[in-house]
Amino acid sequence: MKSSEIDHLSEFAIGFLKKLIETPSFSKEENQTLELFKELFTEKNIPFETIKNNIWAKNKHFDLSKPTILLNSHHDTVKPNASYTRNPYQAEIIDGKLYGLGSNDAGGPLVSLMATFLYFYESSELPYNLIFAASAEEEISGKDGIELLIKSLPKIDLGIVGEPTLMDMAVAEKGLLVLDCKANGIAGHAARNEGKNAIYEAFDDINWFRNFQFEKISESLGPIKMSVTVINAGSQHNVVPDECSFVVDVRATDAYSLEETLEIIRQNVKCEVTPRSVRLNPSGISLEHPIVKKGIALGMKPYGSPTLSDQALMPFTSIKIGPGDSARSHTADEFIFVEEIYGGISGYLELLKGLVI
Repeated sequence: MKSSEIDHLSEFAIGFLKKLIETPSFSKEENQTLELFKELFTEKNIPFETIKNNIWAKNKHFDLSKPTILLNSHHDTVKPNASYTRNPYQAEIIDGKLYGLGSNDAGGPLVSLMATFLYFYESSELPYNLIFAASAEEEISGKDGIELLIKSLPKIDLGIVGEPTLMDMAVAEKGLLVLDCKANGIAGHAARNEGKNAIYEAFDDINWFRNFQFEKISESLGPIKMSVTVINAGSQHNVVPDECSFVVDVRATDAYSLEETLEIIRQNVKCEVTPRSVRLNPSGISLEHPIVKKGIALGMKPYGSPTLSDQALMPFTSIKIGPGDSARSHTADEFIFVEEIYGGISGYLELLKGLVI
């Protein structure tokens, strides 16, 4: 591909990213950035569909007899934290860095995938279909984001999830279980040898969560990690508490399903265990998959990702890859290097050219 074509696509993508940065789009409030995408597709004469604050479009010569690749990233952002020294809604390029809220997570990957879709849109020679989707509510794992959108899409054979990975390939991603646990006791007066202290009852289970090691360890993601993050008990100093509740954050791996992980936990603790959901699944793609082998040939490194994305809600094979650095996500004065967007578009195009799935 000519460098002039990369330059043109990149300049267009950067210009659109500036508009996104300057348009607030907190989770569940993405309607204004949705309008930007609607205007873009209308100007390009590309048919599109929307549901809630999600928008998607198919390549011009979509053919149901071919496999379909989903190019997806999100257009919602977290709220800016108090440590910002710049206006988070001012898109500004300084020393090769494009500053602004959502520039890195996930504006850079989003516009790079959009540019890739536009490049291939008119092609009648693709061995696969392409769908570009900008989804909502990723930052809160909401039910009106990718989970809702997928129900309206045709069968997807491969998903490319745009997140900041330095253009390396996240071939596995940890899932999440948030557990509400409750240990029960018997109330009594603290001055007398009465009751059964629920805090003490919780101790054994909390220590189990701290020390237990699951037998199977994921090759890409390592061991499952469990952390007790919140604890509540008691109402006053002279009353033995009859209830102690605590929250456990479980970062699951592809070595077990979420249901299997939950069952092992319940078999080993005395307390009541209630998961907030079993939606956010771990994922993994074979190193023998054609897109992984192509990426490795291009110098993209495979790794296991500890951070959660919409990949957790995709019931099909997927890979996470994109320009930017995950370490910058949700930080004050967020930025992405302009060169990373050039590299992102070039990398996506090289990955897809000649790919057979």
